[in-house]
Order: sequence, then C-alpha cells, then structure tokens
Amino acid sequence: MTSSRATLIFAVVVAAIGYFVDLYDIVIFGVVRVASLTELGIAGDDITTWGVRLFNLQMAGMLIGGFAWGAIGDVFGRRVALIATISVYSAANIANAYIGSVEQYAVLRFLAGFGLAGELGAGVTLVAELLPKNLRGYGTTVISFLGLVGAVTASRIGGHFDWRTAYLAGGLLGVVVLIGRVIGLRESEIFSEHKGQSGQGNVLLLLHPPARLARFLAVVAIGVPIWYVSALFVTLAPELGAALELSAPLRVADVLLYQAIGLAIGSALSGLISEWMQSRKRILYLCFAALVALTLVLMKAGTPAAYCEIMFVVGLAQGYWTAFITLATEQFGTNIRATVSTSVPNLVRAMTIPITLALTALKTDWGLIPTTLALGALVYGLAFVALASLPETYGKDLNYIEP
Repeated sequence: MTSSRATLIFAVVVAAIGYFVDLYDIVIFGVVRVASLTELGIAGDDITTWGVRLFNLQMAGMLIGGFAWGAIGDVFGRRVALIATISVYSAANIANAYIGSVEQYAVLRFLAGFGLAGELGAGVTLVAELLPKNLRGYGTTVISFLGLVGAVTASRIGGHFDWRTAYLAGGLLGVVVLIGRVIGLRESEIFSEHKGQSGQGNVLLLLHPPARLARFLAVVAIGVPIWYVSALFVTLAPELGAALELSAPLRVADVLLYQAIGLAIGSALSGLISEWMQSRKRILYLCFAALVALTLVLMKAGTPAAYCEIMFVVGLAQGYWTAFITLATEQFGTNIRATVSTSVPNLVRAMTIPITLALTALKTDWGLIPTTLALGALVYGLAFVALASLPETYGKDLNYIEP
C-alpha cells in the first residue's frame, strides 16, 4: 500500500461520518413523520398514507441515485462521487427545514434520498480498496458502526427537538463532511491503476452473463430482511402496536432507540465475528435464523416495553449489515465495484416500496399481522436461498476487473 496511515484513517473516518449522516436522515423521517405532517395540515389516516408515500419517494431517490453515483464512482473516481453525493444531500436537507407544504416535502425527500444514495457504497468501496485485505473487514465495521450511531442520534434529536431543527442539523453536518472531503480525501490507488479501462461504470455488465446477474440479485436479496424489519416493525410501529393490542400506544422514537442501539452493537459484533470466523457467510446464516425466530417472538409482545426490548435483540441480528456490505463489495471487479457497492444497499432499501405496497394492498383482507408474517416468510426464504448460492469472499484479492 502506498497510502500513508493518516490517509487510510482519514478515509475511514470521512466515509463513516457520511454513513452516519445517511442513516440519520432515513431514521429522522420516521421519528418526525407524524409531527411534521400534522404541522403541514395532514390528519387522520392521511398521515399513514402520506408517510408511506414520502418514505417510498426517499427510497426511490436512493434507488435511482445508487446506480447514478455508482457509475460516477467507477468512471470519475470514488472521491468525486463522495463529494457530489454529500453536496446534494446537504442542500436538500437544509431546504427541508423551511418547507411549507407536503408537496415540497415530497420533492425534497426524493432529492435527499438521491443525494444520500452514494454515501455507503462509494465509502465502502474506497475503504476496501485502500486497506490491506486483512484489515478490510475492520474498516467496514467502523463505517457501519458509526453509521448506526447516526440512527441512535436521530432517535434522540427527533424525540427532543422540533422537526425542522432536526432536518437542519442533518444538513449542516453534511456540509461539515463535505468540507473535510474536499480538503483531505484521496483517491484509491486500485481505481487509479484501472482508470480508463473498458467497462468502467457500465451498469449493463450487471445484466450479462446471466451468472453475474444472478450473483447481483442474490446479493440484493441477502440485505432485504434488514429493511423489511425497519420499514414494518419500526416506521409503522404505532399501527402494528395497535394491531397487536398492546397495553399502550407505541412511539416510533422509543422503538427506534432500542433497535438502533442493538444495530450499532450488532454491526460492530458482526464485523468482528466475521473476521474471527474468517467468513462472511457463516455470520449471515446465524443472523438470518435469529431474525426469523425474533419476528415470531415480537408478535407475542404484550406491552410497549416488551416490544422495545425485543426490538433491541432484533437490532443485534440486523447488525449483519456490516458483513453484508463487505461481502457485496468483495463479489465484483474494480470496473463495476462502486456501481455494485452503491446500488446494492439502495436496491435493498428500495425493496421497502413493494413490501409496503403489498402490505397496504393485502392488510384489509388478510389483516395487518398475518400480512406482515407472510411478507416476512417470503423475504427470509429468498435471503437464505440467495446466500447459499454465493461464494465465500473473505480474504479475496480485489485488484481485478470484470470481463
């Protein structure tokens, strides 16, 4: 490695703070959803309807942005992508603090999602290429852990400050990250070595041959359980708590705090255990099995306190996100690595769109709880099959290109 130790540490830190901002923004909407929509004149069932709509717009922005920033990262560099993504996000969130209508809210949620889309993938790609392979997993563990601390922070700020202040805080933190990247972030030597070669940033390489497409779709399927849980058991916690007939109403901020703490701890543990096991796949299998069991246990919660405590343990199991994003980055060559690493997390997040739409369409006839469990069976089943189809990537040399 030609990079100095200071360069490596700085790259990990600025990538990690970017992911902190990423998860802060996604989570803050769930926390302030009711308060912000109420102030904007939305009431009754329309709060749920508009909440799902705004959440899906943000996820759609992430889906589109994932491919856009990934291609930019593979063609122009990981550093360029990281600077551009945080710029768009910061502008959108600062503007979000001053909106006066739900239509403006919708536009800015989409733009914020689009801007955030490159944060995790481009950051993990840069760190994975800069660090020696025996330290790669530790670098992504730091990124994932600090990102999930952003979720905890959002639960606290959203629960104690005005929603406009919460959005403004996220936007201003983004500006701080932007300044740091412009001043001190350096490009990956692996990218520089392969820059200009055929196929860089070519999304179509993901579609052919069929085996590569199958590998890409399998990677996506592995991450979906994490966001299935977050979309239904956290964002829609008030509705789910009512359906479970809990002894008191559930507050998103409370559920989120327990889940986010579990996620932060779980993300660190999954990364460290993965390195100890010298395997990405083993820790993923363990977490899948835990999530299936915990989903069933959660349906038996009788009080808000029990629900929150179970969600803490669920968060621990969801922490496999660290091993997951590392595995995704290690599965593909340098010429499309940023495209994959950036698009996969956002495709995973975007899967909440069909999940929530299916929930909305089926819950009237099936009931909220049976629909939630049926969707979980589908999501978990696909994840198990997908993981079985992929090769182990621990210790893989990343200095190669996809033909």
